[in-house]
Amino acid sequence: MQKLERKFVEKVWGVDRLPPVFGAPQDVRIGEVWYDPPAELQSLLVKALFASERLSVQAHPSDDQAQAMGLGRSGKSECWVITAAEDGATIAVGFRERVSPEAMRSAALDGSIVDLLEWHPVERGDAFYIPAGTVHAIGGGVCLIEVQQNTDITFRLYDYGRPRELHLDAAMQVAITEPYPSRYRSRLGEDKQLVDSEHFRLVSVATNEIGAIAEWIGKALLIPFEGRASVDGVELGVGECSFVDDIAAVEIGGDGLLLVAQPKG
Repeated sequence: MQKLERKFVEKVWGVDRLPPVFGAPQDVRIGEVWYDPPAELQSLLVKALFASERLSVQAHPSDDQAQAMGLGRSGKSECWVITAAEDGATIAVGFRERVSPEAMRSAALDGSIVDLLEWHPVERGDAFYIPAGTVHAIGGGVCLIEVQQNTDITFRLYDYGRPRELHLDAAMQVAITEPYPSRYRSRLGEDKQLVDSEHFRLVSVATNEIGAIAEWIGKALLIPFEGRASVDGVELGVGECSFVDDIAAVEIGGDGLLLVAQPKG
């Protein structure tokens, strides 16, 4: 097992103080914690996000779209797993009803796109798979784990007046202007399989039920969600992420709940 190094990223929408398990620098507004992917598994990236304010409304390209735009070989599909949410906290995923690209662009320019989006109430344990092209935004008062394709191509449609570049032309080429399919939403404790896409799969599994993924082999990332876990006798805690070269060959113990991510393709 290899515990991944953490990188703390300042964001204007971040929080003044992270949970103690992160051991983060104080008096710095941290919005993201990146877990440095190992050389053996560069296709997936895990982040922890902490939002005190709404993030920008954005969309990401697919692999084919990124390549056609000359932006590399990989697009960005991702999954959000909510770790904490204030009362009334929401995230936006997809539109309330189908809109035309032209209407989306007009709404992005005047800010009314916020009202066109579907804002989903969230609580700890909710999970949302967000395929490339899905228009989305994280609301304030939300903390989550993000498992994604390892690229950071982001097209911002609206940013609440913050002085950052928007990418409306590019966003119009990739955005899905329809409601979010309910089949992409799941919940820890009710659903073991959170994502099974062409790029990666993600499950939640109790450490004492690790046999549920006994057929998995090869490289994987282990992300503790709650409780205590050990991998080959080494403790792995909340706020950490580890890489294993062969998930079928490690011994996992403890009394916690793990997220296990593995690339596909």
